Amino acid sequence: MGEILDIVLMVVFGAIFFYILYGVIRAATRDGIIAAKQAERDGATHAESPEHN
Repeated sequence: MGEILDIVLMVVFGAIFFYILYGVIRAATRDGIIAAKQAERDGATHAESPEHN
């Protein structure tokens, strides 16, 4: 019975770890996409301004 409990606990903690890792990667990807869009928007704004021409 102890061996089964050890395996179940390992699976549960592994699932929790990977769920947290998934959330971190998802948030980082979202923030990176938002930052890239913002940089693209800022770059387009600076390229159109008369002081940069």
